[in-house]
Amino acid sequence: MADRAADVRVRDFKEVDLGMTVDEAIAEAERCLQCKKPLCVAGCPVCIDIPGFIAEVAEGNFRKAAAIVKEQNMLPAICGRVCPQETQCEGVCILGKKETAIRIGALERFVADWEQQNGLVSPEKAEPTGKRVAVVGSGPAGITAAAELARAGHAVTIFESLHEAGGVLTYGIPAFRLPKEIVKTEIDQVLEMGVGLKKNYLVGRSLSAADLLKYDAVFLATGAGLPSFMGIPGENLPGVYSANEFLTRVNLMHADRFPVFDTPVKHGARVAVVGGGNVAMDAARVARRLGAKVTLIYRRREEDMPARLAEVHHAKEEGIEFATCTNPTRIIGDQFVTGIECVKMTMCKLDASGRPSPQEEKGSEFTLDVDMVIIAIGTSPNPLLVSLIPGLERTRKGNVVVDENGKTSIPHVYAGGDIATGAATVIEAMGTAKKAAAAINRMLREE
Repeated sequence: MADRAADVRVRDFKEVDLGMTVDEAIAEAERCLQCKKPLCVAGCPVCIDIPGFIAEVAEGNFRKAAAIVKEQNMLPAICGRVCPQETQCEGVCILGKKETAIRIGALERFVADWEQQNGLVSPEKAEPTGKRVAVVGSGPAGITAAAELARAGHAVTIFESLHEAGGVLTYGIPAFRLPKEIVKTEIDQVLEMGVGLKKNYLVGRSLSAADLLKYDAVFLATGAGLPSFMGIPGENLPGVYSANEFLTRVNLMHADRFPVFDTPVKHGARVAVVGGGNVAMDAARVARRLGAKVTLIYRRREEDMPARLAEVHHAKEEGIEFATCTNPTRIIGDQFVTGIECVKMTMCKLDASGRPSPQEEKGSEFTLDVDMVIIAIGTSPNPLLVSLIPGLERTRKGNVVVDENGKTSIPHVYAGGDIATGAATVIEAMGTAKKAAAAINRMLREE
């Protein structure tokens, strides 16, 4: 896909990738080998019939291609943009062993965008069952579970604590990677299936835990919205943000347009972002668009970063400076941030993650002059609701304990996405939601 020029796109929040043309999509689809045993399907967490939809693209049958995709995935325009296809479906593509793998993600995005521009394909629904299901959280797991359960004929209500639906799709991923009108269109189609949505509704407060458990089934999808910090001196200074807060203020509350919108956020001149994942890249690129000179600090090597290669590439194009093998030890300042003290790291033997374990180099301390710091080193489950449900088993880290079908320790209560797995990708959250929805449907129909 073509990109917008870096010197232009850093001045706005418009989408970076331009997508495929019709001719490009057909030419790419024609490369597919149509394997008899397609590994790409097994590599997809939601099991899309990838060869099937690609075959339709090759023939120019884009509406049929969209229908095939949406049999398993009601959020294709989103997934085509943000899924790490290179480690999933594309990563196991047979063609990729000898040449470039089929651009499955780009083709999924093309099909979904074509559908949105030419009329949406309406999914089929089963007859109403009379069963009521509550879904808590409207992120990728919650929306996916709601769509699957509505398709099965159940009456579904989603409860969302914020003023817009979408979870991380809306407040976490910046518009230049995932336009918000795309998110709204795909969520609206799920709502048109008869799914109810109650926004500004904090379950546990607006609706008690006891009333929640009166539903025939409950699916918890409250995500991992509790940010982690490093525990170093100076983290409480004004000008230090978690990536969650920073991205939420800009993406969901339009802080980039203060004072037109009344949510302020500091526009740092020199910003340090700590972390090496996709969230760190998002925070760095947003800060760059707010006019800052940005340094991304990561304690391992660049090749160890968990972020997608495309995001690293785009960040570098946009002028983000990388300080790898570097770890912060102290944030400096009195009333405001004035700098961040760091130490260089040496890579040692591999740790449990398969990456080299970093160790401090003695005497390598140095200071970066910054006036803002964004911490993007991970998140853990939001404890607000789960702590109010008696008998709900959780791990030491706060994740809800579930079986292979998403069933919790409480009858009729299931969970999926980051609340159960810990912070993961959008498509992995959707995969757990599909399994849980199938289990809920079986339970309700057996009853």
